[in-house]
Amino acid sequence: MKLPKYILINLASGTVSDYPISQELYEKYLGGKALAARLLFDLMPVGVKALSADNVIIINTSPMNGTGAPSSSRFNMTFKNVMTNGIASSNCGGQFGVMLKASGYDGIILKGGAESPSYIEILDGDVSIKSAEHLWGMDAEKVQEEFNPHWGKLVIGPAGENGVHYAAAVSGERVAGRCGAGAVLGAKNIKAIVAFGTNRVELYDKEKFDVYNRKFIDFLRTHPMTGNALPRYGSAGLLNNANASHALPTKNFSRGQYEKHSKITGETLADTVLTRNSGCVSCPIRCERRVMVNGKEVKGPEYETVGLFGSNIEIDDLDFINVVNFEADILGMDSISLGGTIAFAMELQEKGMADFGLHFGSKEGILEAIRDIAYGRGAAKELGLGSKLLAEKYGGKEFAVNAKGLELAAYEPRRSVGMGLGYATSNRGGCHLNGGYVALIETVGVVSVDTQTPKGKAELGIFFQNMIEAASSAGFCLFTSMAIIPGFLSQLGPAHPITRFVSKFLITVRPILGALWGMMPWVLPFNWMYLLPYTQSLKLATGMPMTSGKFLQIGERCFNTERLFNLREGLTSADDSLCDRLTKVPQDPSRADTVVPLAKMLPRYYKVRGWDKNGVPTPRKLKKLGIDIKI
Repeated sequence: MKLPKYILINLASGTVSDYPISQELYEKYLGGKALAARLLFDLMPVGVKALSADNVIIINTSPMNGTGAPSSSRFNMTFKNVMTNGIASSNCGGQFGVMLKASGYDGIILKGGAESPSYIEILDGDVSIKSAEHLWGMDAEKVQEEFNPHWGKLVIGPAGENGVHYAAAVSGERVAGRCGAGAVLGAKNIKAIVAFGTNRVELYDKEKFDVYNRKFIDFLRTHPMTGNALPRYGSAGLLNNANASHALPTKNFSRGQYEKHSKITGETLADTVLTRNSGCVSCPIRCERRVMVNGKEVKGPEYETVGLFGSNIEIDDLDFINVVNFEADILGMDSISLGGTIAFAMELQEKGMADFGLHFGSKEGILEAIRDIAYGRGAAKELGLGSKLLAEKYGGKEFAVNAKGLELAAYEPRRSVGMGLGYATSNRGGCHLNGGYVALIETVGVVSVDTQTPKGKAELGIFFQNMIEAASSAGFCLFTSMAIIPGFLSQLGPAHPITRFVSKFLITVRPILGALWGMMPWVLPFNWMYLLPYTQSLKLATGMPMTSGKFLQIGERCFNTERLFNLREGLTSADDSLCDRLTKVPQDPSRADTVVPLAKMLPRYYKVRGWDKNGVPTPRKLKKLGIDIKI
C-alpha cells in the first residue's frame, strides 16, 4: 500500500520539507477533508485567528484522485473557518487537484505567511515560491491567464486580497467557495498556487479496477438522476421540486415558494440560455451549464446561486443571475454567502434598520455592490463581513439566516426539518452537504420522507453525514451520492404507493438505524455497487482492506474529529442553532408545525451520535472510533 506524500511549506522562512503520513493515519482518515481535519488539529495551536498568517491551510487530494474513477478529480482545502471560527473544509473540482497529484504530491500544508505577494509553483516535484507583485489586483480569470494553460491553477481574486470573509479560491472556473478560503490565502500573501506533473497513479489491481470502473460509470450513466436529470438540467433542475415542496428560499427565507419560479428553473435555463453542458475531469455526469456572458461562453450557475440570487431576493431574470454568478467567480467570492448576505441587507433596508441601497425585487445596485464588496469600497465594504456580524452591528439576528456564522444553502428548512437539523449540526456551519443533504430525501428528490416530522431525522441525517464525509475523503464528487437512491423510484414519482411506502419505512426503522452506528464497521462487512459504489473502487485502487461498514466508520471518524476541533476552538452545543425565523415563526401561519423543531431533534441526534447531552463525543465513542485526541 503506497502512502500519500505531503509537503510542508513554511511561507515565512521559505522552506519546504516532507511531512510523512503514517499508514495508521492513512487507513483511519484516507485523505481529503478527513485526513486534513486531523492534520489541522495536530498542527495548529488553539485560538489562532482565522485571518492571521498563522492559520494553517491543508490543500490535499484523496486516494481516488487521478485513478480515472468517475467524478474523482476533486481536491480539498481545510483551515480555520473565517465565518465561524471553527473548522472549514471547502471542496473543488477543476484541474488543480489532478495536477497536484501528477506533480508528485498528495497534499501541501501551508504555515506562516509570505512577506510580500507571492505564488507557489510545483512542477514535477520541484517547489518554489515566487513574487506575485505583478499579479496582485488581478481578478481570478486574468491571473490564471498569466500561467501555462496546461497547469493546474488555484488562485484568489480581489476579494481574497481585501479580506472579504467569504472570499473563495478559484481553479479554472471551479470555486472552493465556502468558509473564506480566499481570505485565508490572502492573509498569507498567496495569490496563486500552480502545479504540473507527469506522474501517474499506480493502481493496486488495475485489471479488476478497470472492469469495476466501467460498471461504476455505467451505473451513473443509467441512473435517472446522474444519467438524465443532472446532465440535462444541472443542479438547477432541483428548483421545481424545491418550490413545489415549499422549500425554495424566497425573500430572505421568509417564504418557501416563489410565484415566478418558472422563469429561473433548470428547465428554463436549458431551453433559453444554455449553450452546452460540460463537466470536470473524469466525470460522466456532465452537469456543468455553459452560458453566454458579455459575449463569451462561461460556466453557468448552480442551484444554490439561482436560488439565492433568484427567489431569495425576488429576481426572475436568468440572464442577470448568469452575470452575477460570473462576477462572483472572477472576483473570488462564495455565491451562497454573498447571496445570503445581500438578502439580509435588503431586509435591513425594508425594515428601516440600515440602507445599503439594495431592495428586494430590484436589480439596481447589486452588481455595483458586489464589486465594492470585493474591492473593499464604500458602504458595501461592510457586507463582506457576512450576515452574522452585520446583525451584531445593525440588529436583525432573528432573520440573519446562518448557522454558526455561515449562511445557509438554498433549502428552506421549515419544510425540510431534517435539513434544518443538518444545518445546525454541520461542523462548518450552514452547509447542506456537511449537514447530510437530507433535503434530497425530503423535498428535492424522488423520495419524500415526511418533511415536517422530527422522527427519524437524527438517524437519517447521521447516515448521510457520515456517508458524505467518507465519499468526500475518498475523493468522489458528492453528486454521485444521488445515485444511491434507487433509480426505479424516479419513474414512480413521490406520490406512488411504493415510494410512499419506502418513505414511511425509513421513518419506521429509525431505532434500527440508530443502533447500527454502535456496531460499525461489523454491521456491513461487504461491498455492493447499489449501496455504496465507492468502497470496492477504493479497495481495488489502493489495496486497502475496505468494506461498506469500515467506509462509513471513516466518515463518522471524520465528523467527530471536526467536532473536536470546533469544541477546542470554543464552539459549543449552543452553536448548534438556527435563527428565530426558522425555529419560532411558522412558514405557514395556519400550521404550527411549519418550523424547525430543533429542540426536539438535537437530544436524539446527540444520543445517536454517541455524544453527551452537551454535544461532546464521549470517551467511549472516541475509543470505538480510534480517535486518540483530547480537548
